[in-house]
Amino acid sequence: MEFLDLVEKRYSVREYKDEVVEDEKLKKILKAALLAPTAHNKQAFKIVVINTKEHQEELKKIYPSPYFIQAPIVLGIFSIPGESWVRKDGKNYADVDAAIVMDHIVMEATALGLGTCWIANFNSIAASEIIGLGEGYEPIVFTPIGYAEPKDLKKIRKTLEEIVVYL
Repeated sequence: MEFLDLVEKRYSVREYKDEVVEDEKLKKILKAALLAPTAHNKQAFKIVVINTKEHQEELKKIYPSPYFIQAPIVLGIFSIPGESWVRKDGKNYADVDAAIVMDHIVMEATALGLGTCWIANFNSIAASEIIGLGEGYEPIVFTPIGYAEPKDLKKIRKTLEEIVVYL
């Protein structure tokens, strides 16, 4: 599959089938995350793999939407700002690196026929307390991962003219 085809195929899934995600597919997704580029190759992040059936009540406290626990797996990316690369002007790249990692997860999941939904609007205090990684770890983004119920969705995007500036 060409990369642009993969990107066009990806969408935010909000309804999942009651099917298990195979371990080999999860391992490929995690390998894609491991291969994600990070600033100065610091790799200052942790990936948390959560079995939704075993942790439904806790996950509802992190993000209460029903589809969040409908998929069999939720992945969370936690940055480690104290270990991340910092630009000379003070910009810490922890959030950027975590976003790149999640994008690799989302793209590999899509390539494997799985659905995801980027979740940033979650309760960060609950996430930190429930996941329990401790001081220095910041929850950045979550995604459910599972087989999507088929939907015929049209993506709405701005035009290139609206977002690109040529100098």
